[in-house]
Amino acid sequence: MRRGQMVWPPQHLPRRWRNNMGRDFAAIQHLEGLSGLDLRLDLRPVRLKFLDSYPFHILKVYFKRYFSSTFSSDLLRSLLAVFVRLMHTLFMGMNALSTHDKALGINIDAARYGTFAEIGAGQEVARWFFHVGGAASTIAKTISAYDMAVSDAVYGPGRRYVSRQRLQSMMDHEWSLLLERLEGTRGSTTKFFVFADTVTARSFSRREEGQGWLGIRFQAEPRARPSEIMIHARMWDQENARQQEALGVLGVNLIYGAFNDHARPEVLIASLMDSLTRDRMEVDMIRFSGPAFAPVDNRLMSLQLVQQRLTHAALFAPDGEVVEPAELLYHAPVLIERGSFRPITRITLDMLERSLQLMRQERDMQGREPVVLMEMTLRNLLSLGEQVEHADFLARMDTLRALGRTVMISNYSRFHSVTTYLRRYTKERIGMVLGVPTMAQILEERHYEDLAGGILEALGQLLGGPVRLYIYPWKNGEGEIVTAKTFKLPARLRHLYEYLLENRFLEDIPAPADADLSILPHAVLARLQAGDPAWETLVPEKVVALIKERKLFDYGKTT
Repeated sequence: MRRGQMVWPPQHLPRRWRNNMGRDFAAIQHLEGLSGLDLRLDLRPVRLKFLDSYPFHILKVYFKRYFSSTFSSDLLRSLLAVFVRLMHTLFMGMNALSTHDKALGINIDAARYGTFAEIGAGQEVARWFFHVGGAASTIAKTISAYDMAVSDAVYGPGRRYVSRQRLQSMMDHEWSLLLERLEGTRGSTTKFFVFADTVTARSFSRREEGQGWLGIRFQAEPRARPSEIMIHARMWDQENARQQEALGVLGVNLIYGAFNDHARPEVLIASLMDSLTRDRMEVDMIRFSGPAFAPVDNRLMSLQLVQQRLTHAALFAPDGEVVEPAELLYHAPVLIERGSFRPITRITLDMLERSLQLMRQERDMQGREPVVLMEMTLRNLLSLGEQVEHADFLARMDTLRALGRTVMISNYSRFHSVTTYLRRYTKERIGMVLGVPTMAQILEERHYEDLAGGILEALGQLLGGPVRLYIYPWKNGEGEIVTAKTFKLPARLRHLYEYLLENRFLEDIPAPADADLSILPHAVLARLQAGDPAWETLVPEKVVALIKERKLFDYGKTT
């Protein structure tokens, strides 16, 4: 088709673009016919790859032609950013923007202005904003303090350069400088921001996995108090260049999400992986703070990381704060107990405390205290239905917090996957606390039919390194006390089981004489919800008080 003397679509462009542009032209003609308006669009191709879709090129030219003489350039750019985002929703639905599109969308929004401070793995995030064009309207300064002495001189001395503390000092320093220099001249119309990252990537001299901290401090409105997002990421690519590329994409996603989706943190979290795959990048910690995130509970946001599979596990300190796993687990012995903890019972707590006593006696512990984890899986949390109920999740978290426990949330249904995860951070001793019924499930061959090595492969991963399973006795339906030593297995597994016992991969936990070993956690919950006061004798006192005070786990409701 032709428009004046110009052939449309231009023949030098790729066929996919020509086809799209031809359809766009027909749609515009149809709109003109319906509305009676002559849109007078200049359909010459704009040399700008925006959203991979030519309606946006056309609208951009139309917008500039009809409004550039009416509004100031700054206001025009701001209106254009809003306009393009609206058109993206109308034309593309909720499909993810490319990294190019996100960076360009920020650059054409003149209300955003700030600093990029990056240490390690190049200046990959700032590079995107220079690459797409228009960076002068977004970037006030970029800085990269690679040398340790220079970094210390700028941001203060630090024990570790790739750490949450270093990231915080970078954002604090750059934010104060940004406001000091620019707030007086443009603070009334500008929403300032500081993006910072401190990262270590693979190199010719360093073959360890890449990982780092990224953060953004930003104003939701001019002169508003700033808000912050801080994340920790691990990069799984094997080449330095690929890790740098992935870091740049993640940084752009974080900035774009902070500016456009801060009112929808779940959407923001999902968008962090736009243009990335899970085998390239993992985000294992996120923390929101500030007025833009006043109603946000960071525990639920960390749960989102696991639910949306940005990571396999998230950790919470005893005070409820979200922590990066290496901060707790690096080169540390670990004792872990898995369960639903709905609610935690005296037996569950006794299992843990007696296992801790046994682990302390191990020769290689040498007086050290292990990190003690109470782990819940998504399967545990989905026990109420297809979706995790946030109130129920927080109730479990609060009861464990009342006992001063560190909590881990994971999507690992198999025990050997937990060992593999912990081995990322530590080669020290790992202890796992189990009851006999759980041990019996681990030894069922049907769970490992998808593994080439079957149960042998699973046990090899489970018991890799110094690992011991501490087994708490159980009273079966016939009233017999079953321990690790008296547990019966099918004949084909008997020799394997004897090997595990002989080499002390399994160790019995001595139970108190007065313990009711027949009561399982789900029976305690049933008594609680039925209003049977006997449940109170089966649950730690602090947890009983909390359940009654807050009416947790449907306490006080008749069934």
